[in-house]
Amino acid sequence: MPDIASYSNRLAKNFKRLSKWARREDLTCYRLYDRDVPEFPVIVDWYDGHVQLQEYDTGWVQTEGAHEEWLSDIWYATADALGIDEDLVAIKTRARQRGTTQYEKNDAEGEQFVVTERGLKFLVNLDAYLDTGLFLDHRNTRQRVREEAAGKRVLNLFCYTGSFSVYAAAGGAKSTTSVDLSNTYLDWTARNMALNGFDGPQHRRVRTDVLQYLEETLDGGWLYDLIILDPPSFSNSKKMQGVLDVQRDHRWMVESCLDMLHPGGVLYFSNNLRSFKMDEALVPLCQDISEQSVPEDFRNKRIHQCFRFQK
Repeated sequence: MPDIASYSNRLAKNFKRLSKWARREDLTCYRLYDRDVPEFPVIVDWYDGHVQLQEYDTGWVQTEGAHEEWLSDIWYATADALGIDEDLVAIKTRARQRGTTQYEKNDAEGEQFVVTERGLKFLVNLDAYLDTGLFLDHRNTRQRVREEAAGKRVLNLFCYTGSFSVYAAAGGAKSTTSVDLSNTYLDWTARNMALNGFDGPQHRRVRTDVLQYLEETLDGGWLYDLIILDPPSFSNSKKMQGVLDVQRDHRWMVESCLDMLHPGGVLYFSNNLRSFKMDEALVPLCQDISEQSVPEDFRNKRIHQCFRFQK
């Protein structure tokens, strides 16, 4: 069995370095470790004194007992290296995502608690869902939206828990429209908006299939100044009219969004499909900002791709 000290030492070293950086950036949530030591293929994310420890499915063949012992050692080593109680470390096994798995509920109910990011508040839950309620890798793009939102009508598609909408409202957006198919996440969006004092009628939430919304909104002639399009790589939710494949469908989605923008309006399009290739017809229309959008704690990881279109 590999020496657990190699994992503990790397984690402690990362924490010392990144905690200083996070204080300067006014962050309480950030990634500490991402399979840095190959023998310990886990991811460690810090959420203001709580930790999410994700084990990746490597295909290793272990007996159930050996696996439990291995994972228990990592659990205790994580808490010890970070100086927190073991009860504050939530463990998840994260296999390759298929369909809607990133949004599915786990057996554990978990507890929601409030974290802050650059002065804004967000509810997270480290136990109940595979994802926590706040995608840490998109904070740079959220900040861009905040800086560009003043006086604008903002559309947040596949809004999840509404973090982009919160940032837009904090930047002085004239209105925000948050669209998602899940009542659970739209309710979460409402709570995040209210936490930050943005609960007026100018901040709408729409429960619908985003692909259907794009079709209907185009027909209705609605226009926006700033759109965020961050779809899952693939979704076959029973609530949807069809199947979403970001590689196959991105051109139509992007062109639909561009049609809804006022002249000069901006679209941010991102996705997490590692093999993603932008349609050649769209390449001249956009700026690839992936290098700037990936934050310091995700450096050297192809965590997402992000593009900026201006009409």
